[in-house]
Amino acid sequence: MSDGCTPYERLHAQARGVLQAWGMTPQLAGVTADLMCQTDLLGVDSHGISMLPTYEAKLREGTLDIAAQPRVTQRFGATAMVDGGAGLGHPAGELGMRTAMELAREHGVGVAVVSNSHHFGAAGAYARLALEQGMIGLVTSSATVPILVPTGARQPALGTNPIAFAAPAANGDSFVLDMATTTVAANKVKVYDYHGKTLPQGWVIDADGKSVTDPAQGMEWIYRQPLGGLTPLGGTPEMGSHKGYGLAMMIQILGGTLAGAAFAGTLGLTRKPGDPDNVGHFMLALNPAVFREPEVFEQDLSGLLGHMRGLAHVTEGESVKVAGDPESVMAARRATEGVPLSDTLKQQLRALCGRCGVEYLL
Repeated sequence: MSDGCTPYERLHAQARGVLQAWGMTPQLAGVTADLMCQTDLLGVDSHGISMLPTYEAKLREGTLDIAAQPRVTQRFGATAMVDGGAGLGHPAGELGMRTAMELAREHGVGVAVVSNSHHFGAAGAYARLALEQGMIGLVTSSATVPILVPTGARQPALGTNPIAFAAPAANGDSFVLDMATTTVAANKVKVYDYHGKTLPQGWVIDADGKSVTDPAQGMEWIYRQPLGGLTPLGGTPEMGSHKGYGLAMMIQILGGTLAGAAFAGTLGLTRKPGDPDNVGHFMLALNPAVFREPEVFEQDLSGLLGHMRGLAHVTEGESVKVAGDPESVMAARRATEGVPLSDTLKQQLRALCGRCGVEYLL
């Protein structure tokens, strides 16, 4: 175990203990801790245990029912509706994806739309669930905070609106794409702020459309100013930001409008104190077996992935990666070395544990 790193088991126990102290059932706390800490293990530090302070703030505001039990409210053919009960998004998202997989086993494809949910961490965690059963997973989610500035606008109107896609290959290999439709996820800016690292050009813009590289100022423009925010994927019109903007709109329609979920651009105008976030998710599971022998599909995908990895790299000694490769490498490393946590985050979590009466384990 590397100095300053936390073993995965201890991280999981800390998250589970806090969630149960807040009032989540042991079963749902375990599900949530699994999804949350898997994200840390994969190196997506912005969406794991670092989200606990944000969830605590929602509890204090009365907008989050931590004890909510998500439920399937409707089934029709290969589709289902899931009500998150205004609870944390992890249990609702997990139920949505497992329901979609159940439908896909019966129909070849399954779609579950989740409403009345909250932040659910990393979208890729739910797409990865499909890999357990040899299926393809596609996940999108709406958001409640307008932080994406549409191409040509000064004012943010959409969230990071993520999309994730996972497909199984042979011998445990896989392709896992997990991305925001902004140039970067807002929580990654938060991680840069934790560590005092300079932001890359093009991640955040101010009210005049100029790039912001100071992480503290970046947080100010994203979370506290009415103008400015994150750029759509592409960064500038010349680099194709209209494509990222279009993808964000597509995801808003699937994960938001279809679910009857809130629209970030207008939520602040109508929301009353105590109203839940009403985030929506879209979960699709596709069973390759209805098209081809699963083993043949997975072998073919392995061949495709192998070809891409074998391409000549512009840097000598480096190899071309496919989506999911960096996370797999990080997961193997952190399983042995532990998960690094910033001193700032540790201080926040120590204080949080004190407030809910849970032993601090980190």
